[in-house]
Amino acid sequence: MLQLAKHANAALMFFLELGVLFSVGYWGFTLSPSWAIKLLAGLGGPALFIAAWALFGAGGGANATFPLTGLARAALEILWFGGGALALYASGLTTSAAVFFALFVLNAVLRIVWKQV
Repeated sequence: MLQLAKHANAALMFFLELGVLFSVGYWGFTLSPSWAIKLLAGLGGPALFIAAWALFGAGGGANATFPLTGLARAALEILWFGGGALALYASGLTTSAAVFFALFVLNAVLRIVWKQV
């Protein structure tokens, strides 16, 4: 049963990662009435987040170009997932932002307790 919970927590991490990209894209497309700015922010924002994650965080650091560990990894995750929550908040989705960040905190605590980091 514990193994199933650990797998569910790993799946939650994956869906949270996708949620960050969706949140930043959504924020970008709500940023301005101008379609040029919408396209730039709506596609460019997630592209920047993808680049940062690929460089420093992919695969728990195992697949990253410059893997981070310890406090640096914790700071990356807080900035990454906090950025997703802030994007939702800036889009006017305050409840979604709070739920998203609470799920990230729960996921992070469980990964630490279960040594999934």
